[in-house]
Amino acid sequence: EDLKENQLYDVASLTKVVGTTNVILQLLESNKLTLEDSVSDYLPEWQYPQVTIRHLLTHTSGITGYIKNLNQLPKAQLIEALLKLHIGDDFNKKMTYSDINFIFLGWIAASILGRPIQTLVTNRVLRPLEMNSSTFNPTNVQECVPTENSPTRGLIRGTVHDPKAHILKMDCGSADLFSTKTDLIKFATQMMNDDETLLKNSTKKLLMQNHAPGITQRSLGWALIKSHTNDQHNCIWHSGFTGTFMIIDRQEQQAMIFLSNRIHPNSPNEPFLDRRNEIIQSYLTGK
Repeated sequence: EDLKENQLYDVASLTKVVGTTNVILQLLESNKLTLEDSVSDYLPEWQYPQVTIRHLLTHTSGITGYIKNLNQLPKAQLIEALLKLHIGDDFNKKMTYSDINFIFLGWIAASILGRPIQTLVTNRVLRPLEMNSSTFNPTNVQECVPTENSPTRGLIRGTVHDPKAHILKMDCGSADLFSTKTDLIKFATQMMNDDETLLKNSTKKLLMQNHAPGITQRSLGWALIKSHTNDQHNCIWHSGFTGTFMIIDRQEQQAMIFLSNRIHPNSPNEPFLDRRNEIIQSYLTGK
């Protein structure tokens, strides 16, 4: 089956930066939270008050621990198990990328605003930017690019590939968004221009800085990557497990959006990752 123009892709972890990050940054702008707030202020069951919003956004929280049968748990048990995880030696010392940071951020936003994170993303990001095809609940699977032919779930198409998101549904801020090229162009354009529909310009500038100094190079939600032009300025970028990625270069007023599905028919398709890195490097060098 050939790809068609403007199909819906399971963008996987791009959900973190297109969705959840912006809801958190809007809460920051309206003084409903600060980067140094303790996670425990919002999620009282969480036992490590030293972990802050900034740690979650920069993946320096050190959250660790093993959850048995993680992908088979009912929703209530999965939530309980995630909140019982602990922090390890990496806390505030190392960047360890984890979905759990963004699942927590989604719950924190929900606790402040009283709606599930996916509803908040729809109302605060997708609708204002007129990303009208983007959705957490595709109604027509034929418009969706299939992800994986899974031994347990069969052909996954039009429902989220990520197992935790599949269980948590509208309470998952780490994955589950389906989007199109056209809609992601609207998003990237908004991040580059000075229109403040989504975020204030001061916030967009803030994103181009390092927020984990002494530990790693990391923006809020986004990863930082250097442009290979003479001044080596920061760009923000993020990828998704399904093969998607996005780079935004606010200084040069350009972006790259890459939609693909590397895990069809089977995961993990490791050779794809090297090719992806080559594409990214080639874009950053302008060659």
